[in-house]
Amino acid sequence: MQKKSIYVAYTGGTIGMIENEKTGALENFNFEQLRHHIPELKQLNFTIDSLQFNPPMDSSDMDPEIWKKLAQIIGDNYDNYFGFVILHGTDTMAYTASALSFMLENLSKPVILTGSQLPIGMLRTDGKENLITAIEIAAAKENGLPLVPEVCIFFENDLLRGNRTSKINADNFNAFRSYNYPALAHAGIYIKYD
Repeated sequence: MQKKSIYVAYTGGTIGMIENEKTGALENFNFEQLRHHIPELKQLNFTIDSLQFNPPMDSSDMDPEIWKKLAQIIGDNYDNYFGFVILHGTDTMAYTASALSFMLENLSKPVILTGSQLPIGMLRTDGKENLITAIEIAAAKENGLPLVPEVCIFFENDLLRGNRTSKINADNFNAFRSYNYPALAHAGIYIKYD
């Protein structure tokens, strides 16, 4: 592969919502138009392919069958991509990350879960930053090897080990914490990997 390529799977959740201009209701947007809604992605030197669950799922509907489906999607596409980003509702994201960390044994590529507290179409959304940084982390390499070859959650500046993360807040952008294990990276002006 000449160019880094990242696979983004949108399962559902707030991050993929935009406001209908006529009704004011929140609706899922078509992820084939990802670059239209997030033009900043054009600045990344990555090929980004995406898959959207049809219909998108509320995270409260996630179950072991969906975890199995996500593991299969990653397995089927494993050789074709540098890394994977899963967009997920926040309520059960930590459960999915933990399950995938055990299902994807001997992982040598990043699988980064992220989402948002505000829909991506809103002015103050945290979704754009979470998605862009998750993609950058999924593509990050050093000496030809991925910097984070495991299942993680990236949310509000912190990269957390997937099976050590809990959702702690539904009202703030800083919604996840890892109590028993330090953050693997922190995104400020630069992404600092620990």
